[in-house]
Amino acid sequence: MGAKAILYDYWRSSASYRVRIALNLLGLEYDSVHVDLLKQEHKHLDHLCRNPQGLVPTLAMDGHMMTQSLAIIEYLDEIYPDAGFLPGDPVGRQRVRALSHAIAMEIHPVCNLGVTTHVTQLAGGGEETRAAWMRKFIGEGLSAFEAMLDHPDTGAFCHGEAPGMADFCLVPQVYNARRWGAKIDDLKRINAIVEHCETIDAFAAAHPDRVKPAD
Repeated sequence: MGAKAILYDYWRSSASYRVRIALNLLGLEYDSVHVDLLKQEHKHLDHLCRNPQGLVPTLAMDGHMMTQSLAIIEYLDEIYPDAGFLPGDPVGRQRVRALSHAIAMEIHPVCNLGVTTHVTQLAGGGEETRAAWMRKFIGEGLSAFEAMLDHPDTGAFCHGEAPGMADFCLVPQVYNARRWGAKIDDLKRINAIVEHCETIDAFAAAHPDRVKPAD
């Protein structure tokens, strides 16, 4: 569909991780442009021209500059009819969106780098304050997600027997849970789904350790 897509992302960004998985599953070739959040590159004028929110990811594709990871994933699902990122039935789509939003709109925002940095500064704490914050909100959020998976439509993946948008959100969030030491060992459904996803090349190739730029 025209020129090769360009993904402006950061290797550890959960939202970018989601989109990398989706692009990989579709087998789409794309160029990756690293936007270093720790160096505040997302606040530079050139990036703000791409994404006025100063966030990642941004996907340049089909002559358009697209933001917000779930909106990008739904766009890809719409233009590639066989993608299957969302189910074909309205009830199924509502469930997958609810699962996706439980992570992308509930857990992720309060654990965003800008939010946690500000909270840490207000509290006068250091990295242990940030880590405690992360463990609390990621742990509580994933515990609720585990309960949402207690549903007849849960299969090998969050919804059914093929990976979809909810799985694209779950895998990066579990990566973050492991990074910050959140207690998730007892979340059996989540761990089984993530273990299954991690055997799929498209997920493995999107992992932060695989895309981290060289020092």
